[in-house]
Amino acid sequence: MIPLSWYLGLSALLFTIGAVGVFIKRNAITIFLCIELMLNAVNLTFVALSSYFGDMGGQLFVFIVMTVAAAEAAVGLAIIISIFRNRESLNVDEADSLKL
Repeated sequence: MIPLSWYLGLSALLFTIGAVGVFIKRNAITIFLCIELMLNAVNLTFVALSSYFGDMGGQLFVFIVMTVAAAEAAVGLAIIISIFRNRESLNVDEADSLKL
């Protein structure tokens, strides 16, 4: 049996990598992937705590987070494609406003 602290440590590490990537990277796709990594780190925490406490609530939250992540992926990629078509760059410093 793997202790709960290992799951929480891995989740914290993944979340930290995602947060650092969001703050450091300038590519929209990379930032988007780092946000997804952060969401999956939270999902890992929910599942680990759900298993530890023997409650299904955490797994229900994972289902909700995955649903929101799927919607975010569709809308986010559409916005990224639109910005790339208009500006021909994925650098977020160049796409600081939504006007053309």
